[in-house]
Amino acid sequence: MRIAILSDIHGNAHALARCLVDLAARGGADVVVAAGDLCVDGPRPKQVLERLRDAGARCLRGNTDRMVGQADVEQLDPQDAQAVAWVREQIGEDRTRELGELPFSLSFGDGEDGLLICHANPISDDEHVWPDAYDDTLERMFGHVAQRTIAFGHLHLPYVRVWRGRTLVNVASAGLPKDGDPLAHYALLTQRPGGWEVQSRRVPFDVEKVARQLRKSGIPDVEKRLASLRRHRYPKLGEPGAVIP
Repeated sequence: MRIAILSDIHGNAHALARCLVDLAARGGADVVVAAGDLCVDGPRPKQVLERLRDAGARCLRGNTDRMVGQADVEQLDPQDAQAVAWVREQIGEDRTRELGELPFSLSFGDGEDGLLICHANPISDDEHVWPDAYDDTLERMFGHVAQRTIAFGHLHLPYVRVWRGRTLVNVASAGLPKDGDPLAHYALLTQRPGGWEVQSRRVPFDVEKVARQLRKSGIPDVEKRLASLRRHRYPKLGEPGAVIP
């Protein structure tokens, strides 16, 4: 079985399309999984959902999908409330409801040889798993999981880490990279005897095209979103080449 996992598309239909073209050029996959955070922050959330539907993707719910699909906007802070209201207007009532009803996780295969896919980690949709996470953190998040391979996103930094015989795969972001590399990222996982082979894919997309789409979209806080798109780096990582103490 070959599974393509795209996460954290964040309303960037253009980058998603480039990833799907790259996937097709490599023979496609038996299953395409969209691992959450599908709509918020980008200019074309409705088109993202349409492309995923056309690709036959199986989708799961990320923290922003939960917010769009389930939250009472009156209980959100003003910036989140504006973002949620805008996305709901773009995608309509039916898709809003569907986002809130997406599953928390998906599994493929049986027992320890199977694959578990979630958004952030197996117990939470909004707690990052940093590549240098302490052992007690990983034990809390992954110690109970039967599968030896777990793939997730939420943190827009691609990495693979082996921990206590488990393979932890961060598939990062197919729409809003934040590791200093402006290329979109997704992962291909192929089941082999004894485990899953992981292939990391980097895909170029036209950042300025997406920036123009943002400016025309009417999305709230557009300058903040433009800065995040163009920076493609978490501020806490510092500038490229900087020494982080």
